[in-house]
Amino acid sequence: MNWLAAPEFKVGLLVLIVSGIIAGMSLRVSNDHSYLGTSKEAWFYIEDASGLVKGSNVSTAGINVGVIKEIKLENGTARVEMVLQGAVPLTKSARIEIRPNGILGDKHVEIVPGDPRDPPLRSGEQILVVDDRASVDRLIAEVSRITKTLTGVADNIKSATDGDTDKPLGRIIANVESLTKDLADITRENKGRVGDILADLHETTETINDLVSDESEDGLKESLKAALKSLRKIEGTLSNVEQITGKINRGEGTIGKLVNDETTVEEVNSVVSNINTYLDAASKLQTGFDFHDYFLFNGDSKATLGLTLQPGLDRYYEIGIVSDSRGVNERVTTTTTDATGNSTIVRTDNRFDSKIKINALFAKNFYDFTLRGGIIESSGGVGFDYHLLRHKLRLTIEGLDFSSNFNLRSFARYTIFNGIYIMGGGEYLTSNSGKASGFAGAGIYLTNDDLKMLVSKIPGM
Repeated sequence: MNWLAAPEFKVGLLVLIVSGIIAGMSLRVSNDHSYLGTSKEAWFYIEDASGLVKGSNVSTAGINVGVIKEIKLENGTARVEMVLQGAVPLTKSARIEIRPNGILGDKHVEIVPGDPRDPPLRSGEQILVVDDRASVDRLIAEVSRITKTLTGVADNIKSATDGDTDKPLGRIIANVESLTKDLADITRENKGRVGDILADLHETTETINDLVSDESEDGLKESLKAALKSLRKIEGTLSNVEQITGKINRGEGTIGKLVNDETTVEEVNSVVSNINTYLDAASKLQTGFDFHDYFLFNGDSKATLGLTLQPGLDRYYEIGIVSDSRGVNERVTTTTTDATGNSTIVRTDNRFDSKIKINALFAKNFYDFTLRGGIIESSGGVGFDYHLLRHKLRLTIEGLDFSSNFNLRSFARYTIFNGIYIMGGGEYLTSNSGKASGFAGAGIYLTNDDLKMLVSKIPGM
């Protein structure tokens, strides 16, 4: 018997491989972002580095992605050096924001990665744009400038109120005196016309008196009575409103309980908070669409359509369907017993060409390592990914269908341009029944940002 083909040797070999990978990932998870994994360095100048501490966290979108490596004086300006995770997508348009941690003067560094369409920022390069919005000195300078402006305004007001005719207020007083003198001259010269105006005013008052004294149906008195009736109706409406508000204040009825019952208010606040939390999580959800097709060297082919949901940088979910030209093989075991009591066991292999396979996986990222587990091609499976070359190259090993039909698959995937990639490798690598075969293919991976950009390029959208 060939011990290399024994199931015990295969299982033991797989356990050793998995243990080695887990040990490597355990060493990889450390506080030093440059230990056993790719990392990048960046630095920037700032006039005032007070509040920043060596070793403090550097964050992006509220998530810690690095630490401050060194703060030193260079040509009279503070130079801040940082060590960041290799997966942080920095571009030439990236900028630094110095944000306060509280009212005690502590600050932290927030990195805005920049426009993803710009050239990437290489490790060790300077980030040119720095926004020190947490500087107290800047606030004091702004207050000082406003104070100087208010002092100038006060001086101008004081100068204008001295009373001298050469000053603005003195000229205004002189103009008022001249205007009143002109009015007195006009009144003296037009006394007769003023009498006529008074006569017209007397006639107008008599007309108003006749209108008020009119007691006909169209007169003012009847109109006022109708208006008073309308006011009484309004008073009755206000009384009803007062009764309703009284019930609400006493906690009667559904609205009253909603307003006065603290339990109901807390439940409503909880529902609103949960909705806000859900909407906030949905706005941060990253979605990816993956399609690839590859041909096996034995003449078969396989196509996969998948959907990736990534709620955070450290994890994602993957679902998909797989179409395999070999179909799905199922072994059926039948046992028959004849009249003498002898049993006969018959094993039949059935093949279903049109049956598709299902993928449903959960993945956890550990810097450049990814551990995946769940359902792979309608059977239990586990996979390990290692990312190289700024996540352009991915090395993968997968194990699925842990039975007599065990499939150990390994391949490499390289992104050649904006989501378009090629892949190649082999499957059934441990099989000794002739199933082992190499394969090669290509695929495309699009995120929701890519889809938004494509839609914006469509005329009329």
